Formats: sequence, C-alpha cells, structure tokens
Amino acid sequence: MRNQPKYNFFKNTTYALKGLIDLLKNETSFRIEVIITLILLPIIIFIDTNYTNKALLFITLMGMPLAETINSAIERVVDLVTLEHNEMAGRAKDVGSTIVFISIFIFIITWALILLDIYS
Repeated sequence: MRNQPKYNFFKNTTYALKGLIDLLKNETSFRIEVIITLILLPIIIFIDTNYTNKALLFITLMGMPLAETINSAIERVVDLVTLEHNEMAGRAKDVGSTIVFISIFIFIITWALILLDIYS
C-alpha cells in the first residue's frame, strides 16, 4: 500500500498549476518555449492544411515545453540528491537535455516538411 492520499481531481489540478507557475517563474528555457508556443498556435489554426498536418504541427509544438518540463524535473531531483559534482548526476542531467534537443529537432523537421509541402 502506497503512502499517498486518496485521489482528488481538484487537489491534483492545484499541484499541476503550482508546478506550472514554478516553471514559469524559475525556468528561462520553459518561458521561451511557452512564448514560441503562444506565437505559433494561431498559425496552426489559420494555416491552410488538412487536420492530420495540423495535429502533427500541434503535437510537435507541444512536445517542446513537455520535454522541458521533464528535463526540469530531472534536474531538480538530481539537485535534491546531490549538489556535489557526480558523474552519474551529470549524465542524468545530460539525458534530460537530450530529451529537449530531440523534441526541438522533431519540431523543426516536422514544421519544415509540412510548410515546404504547403508553400512549394
């Protein structure tokens, strides 16, 4: 049996919003990705393409802040465990950064291919 309170949708939503606010206050990369997301979301709505392409544009766009959130969580847990230089801690943080890098790479390739297809 897990030492965890009974599930409560509204309480869990509060935790999620608390985490979002913390990311916005403390993570510059996350703020940049949110700004990019807010700028590009209307483009997805108004771009003349099919719903499958719009879904791909949306999913890859949202993948960036999602990956940054995962990376921030990894970094915080590693920092909680040790603030001293540790090879494994550094490798864990590097893997978190790789998640972000891959999400940005997928975003750029997907958007480039779809936009080239539409406007060529």
